Amino acid sequence: MDIIRSWREQKILLKRRFPILSDDDFLFEDGKKETMLQKLEEKLGISKPELTLIFEEIQRS
Repeated sequence: MDIIRSWREQKILLKRRFPILSDDDFLFEDGKKETMLQKLEEKLGISKPELTLIFEEIQRS
């Protein structure tokens, strides 16, 4: 997947799409991005492939 939007833009778009998300949901330490993504999956009640598709949609929008 080509990264077109910055991480900041992606967070804003995700928070608009899922108002349940907050800035705290996107915090992660170096090397712990997967942990943050797993927390997003759990909070949104979706699978990893579904979250990946959402990120891909954001890149195309």
